[in-house]
Amino acid sequence: ITTPDDFTGDIMGDLNGRRGRVLGMDSAGRNQLIKAQVPMAEFLTYAPDLRSMTGGRGIYTMKFSHYEEVPAQIAEKIVAEAKKEAE
Repeated sequence: ITTPDDFTGDIMGDLNGRRGRVLGMDSAGRNQLIKAQVPMAEFLTYAPDLRSMTGGRGIYTMKFSHYEEVPAQIAEKIVAEAKKEAE
C-alpha cells in the first residue's frame, strides 16, 4: 500500500481490523510504502475503503502469498452459516 504520510495511522488501524500483519514500512518522499499480509476474505472490499480513507490518494497491489488456517472463532462462524444455509 502506498499512502501519503498523513494517512498512515488510519491505514495501519484498518489493516489490524482486517486481521492484517504489517511486514514492513518504507518512506518514499512524502509517502509511506506499507507491506502487509491480509487474509483475502478481509481484503476483497479494500479499494473503495482505501479511496475513502485517503481521499483517493492511496494505491495498493496484492498477490496471493499462502494458505493459512482460519482462527477457531471464525471457523465456527463459517460452519454455523453453512449449516444454516443447508437447512
